[in-house]
This record gives sequence, C-alpha cells and structure tokens, in this order.
Amino acid sequence: MNSAEQRNDPVEDYVTSLESALHGPERARSRLVEEVRDGLTDSVAEHTCRGLPYGRAAAEAVRDFGSAHDLIASCQRELTITQSRHTARRIAMTAPFLITCWYLVRTADQDGQLPRTAQLTAAHLAGVAVVAALLAAVALAATGNVARRLPTPDRLPRMVGWAGTTASVSMAVAALALATASALATNWPLTALAGVLAAASHGWMAGSVRACRKCARLPVMELSVDQQLPG
Repeated sequence: MNSAEQRNDPVEDYVTSLESALHGPERARSRLVEEVRDGLTDSVAEHTCRGLPYGRAAAEAVRDFGSAHDLIASCQRELTITQSRHTARRIAMTAPFLITCWYLVRTADQDGQLPRTAQLTAAHLAGVAVVAALLAAVALAATGNVARRLPTPDRLPRMVGWAGTTASVSMAVAALALATASALATNWPLTALAGVLAAASHGWMAGSVRACRKCARLPVMELSVDQQLPG
C-alpha cells in the first residue's frame, strides 16, 4: 500500500471513526475495535485475491460491513452493558468494606461515648452495603446468563450508574463524618480506620460509576435484541 492509499484508507477511516465514538471499559473497547479491524482486513484480502486493487478492495470491504452508524450503536450497546457489569461488581465488592466500617464504629463505641452522628453514620453504611450488594446481584444476573435468553432492561445501566453514585456520595460523606468523630472518640484509631475505609471505597468506585453514567446517557439501549452483536 503506497502513501496515498495510507492517507485515504477506507478501512482505517472506518476503524478510527468506530474507535473514537465508543465509550466503555478500555479492554472491552479495544477488543471490539480489533475484531472489526480483523474482519475488514480479512474481507480486503478476499477482494484483493480476486484481482481488485487495494483501494477498491478496501471500499468493497467497508461497504460489505454496512453502515458505521449501525455498527457503532451495536458495539456501544455491548460496551454499555459491560460497563454496567463492571460497575455492579465494584459496588458488590465494596459491601464487605462498608460492613467492616460499621463493625469498627460499633467496636469503638463500646463505652457509649461516640457522638450520635457517628453512630447514625455507621448504621447508614450498613444499610448502603446491604442495598448495594442486592442491587449488584440483580444487575449482574440481568446482564449475565439471563441476558442470553431475555433482553437486558433498557434502564438497567442508568439505574446502576445512579445507584452507584448514591453509594459513592454516601461513602464520601461518611468518611468526613467519621474523620470528625474520631477526634472526639476515646477509641479514635478504630473510628479513623473506618473513615479511611469509607474514603478508599468511595475513590475505588467513583471512576467506574462516572463511566457507567456516561455510557447510560448514550441512546443505544433502545436497540432491539436482533440488533445486538452476536455472542
């Protein structure tokens, strides 16, 4: 392929437009883009074997692949579901840390001297942990084996994103409250440790939650089941 063909390569233009339009977990996104590139490359090879010059072969391959808009929508739907599962797993994995926060605060308050705010914060963290774990289980089930037989609910990614946001904000507020309470507690190291765990859980979840909300805002979940990518 000469320099002019490299500058006007329909395959590279197609792949570049696809890559720039997709949002989601980087590994899954790269895998989808490479699958498309490999498919186009194989198609070009078939056309060139029949005697077509590269430019025409590439144009034919892109035409055979269909509209980039339709492929972008289909790929993005898959990435949105993948991002929702990624975020749901993170939510589920923070539940043990929140339960640990609750336990540390209860242990630190054995003498009953801990401020009422810290006690309520501990109870709130325990509640968030239970709700988050249940939500994550439902989301993972709805996008896992069940999704192979039933369509994924359109609003599920948005629900996971905003539920994760609620949990993440709760952790940030709890971390601040526990840091303040540790200055007043007799057994302050345990309260401070609970605050550190809450802050770490917030930081670990926040990025995935933002990505999930961004994917959920994209208008791709309305695609019918027969428009989804196979597999």
